[in-house]
Amino acid sequence: HPSQGVSLGDTVTLRCHLPRLAAWVWLYHDGGKTHNKYKDKELDAVEFSFMTTSWKHAGTYRCQYHLSDPLGTSEKSDPVELVLTDARYPPPSVSFSFEGHVMTTINISIHVRRGSNVTICCWNWDYGSAFLLHKGGHSAPVQRQDPSGGGMATFTLFGVTPADTGTYSCSYRPWGYPFVSSSLGDSVTLEVTSPPTHPGANGESRGSLVVAVAGGCATALAFILILIIFFLLAARRGRIQRTTSPGEPLKSSKANELQVPPADNEGLTYTELQAVTPSFCRPGPSAVPQPPVIYAQLGFGEPH
Repeated sequence: HPSQGVSLGDTVTLRCHLPRLAAWVWLYHDGGKTHNKYKDKELDAVEFSFMTTSWKHAGTYRCQYHLSDPLGTSEKSDPVELVLTDARYPPPSVSFSFEGHVMTTINISIHVRRGSNVTICCWNWDYGSAFLLHKGGHSAPVQRQDPSGGGMATFTLFGVTPADTGTYSCSYRPWGYPFVSSSLGDSVTLEVTSPPTHPGANGESRGSLVVAVAGGCATALAFILILIIFFLLAARRGRIQRTTSPGEPLKSSKANELQVPPADNEGLTYTELQAVTPSFCRPGPSAVPQPPVIYAQLGFGEPH
């Protein structure tokens, strides 16, 4: 496919392949007969060569053969485009963008993650009409654009994979000359890399989630228990304060009073003493019950 790599002045050979029959072979250029040759039945192809190509040779070519016995004419072959590169047209400029980065550096190698979108812009505001994107190793362009205003085209590779790895460049067709091409512009080498995968990553994530949920439940349960204990202690403290309110008179127990026989009270004086119980703790600010009253017998007269 001579769409690229044929320059003005090069020698070009077009080959028509036919069945092994004796026939006349015609070569059509842009719809009109230009050349014909006779082919023997031992041959399976006929060649047409242009020793020095010029602009008049650029265009579309087809083959057809004619039989005399039996009489008949074949259908025309599929078309082949002969595009001539004219170095008098300057190559297009190129920019390269991916993942938010825009690069105008030329003839470089770029590493791009798998699944990224890559955009290649080509422009020539003076002559550019149709733009073509070329990939190394492919004889035909991989993409073509005919912008309405001309001058610039944008090629996007969506969700690149390792199959998109390669060297890319652009060319353009000048206004009014669809079979004349500029030289290839600066190239960029794209290398698509796949991120490393961890087989246990999903399992580890699920395990971490379970641990996190269990830890959260344990924390919530401990907080609820603390609240219950706090309210129980507060309720108990309230009951104690209601039972021993300050200023409330304490009733003495009759069982703790000392009963003195009436017959023995002559010449005796009685006084009230308080029994103090030894304590090793400093009494708190809250009121404590009064100790029981003890009556002791004191004698001031002569001994009986």
